Amino acid sequence: MTGDPGVDALIRQWAAEREQTAEEKEADRIASAWLAEAPRQAPGIPGQRARGGASSWAPVESADPGYLDAMRQRAPEVPDELLVAAAGWWQMIGDVAEAERWWDAGISPLDQRALDYRAAGLSPSDLSRRLGPMTVLQHLRRGSAPAWCVARLARQQRAS
Repeated sequence: MTGDPGVDALIRQWAAEREQTAEEKEADRIASAWLAEAPRQAPGIPGQRARGGASSWAPVESADPGYLDAMRQRAPEVPDELLVAAAGWWQMIGDVAEAERWWDAGISPLDQRALDYRAAGLSPSDLSRRLGPMTVLQHLRRGSAPAWCVARLARQQRAS
């Protein structure tokens, strides 16, 4: 799927948790039909509905559409719900361009560990640098701590 075994396992686990039996699908269909028939209440606090009337509610986007578009291009097989959840984390990193640099460096759009890597002081360009026989990204995927990688890169910088 994505090339990262940990992320692929997460996608499989997420999909398995959301699989529904025919009975569960029927129960959801009945509940949706029942809720659709229920009378609509005006939004707002019940004590204030009569005075203020229905005010206009602005729809809230849980994720930046720019992130979702960029993530769909890189992981088209991933369900939208999962992309929306992941986009929420990536928005904390910065703009879409910075997230794309992380993705280009080898981090999956569904991998939230980039937040830890960034907090430790790593940048996308650091992931391709070599620490001994492996790259920083390979060390991270094998469980090395981001802080250890930063310290090794700093020691390597001083030595050269």
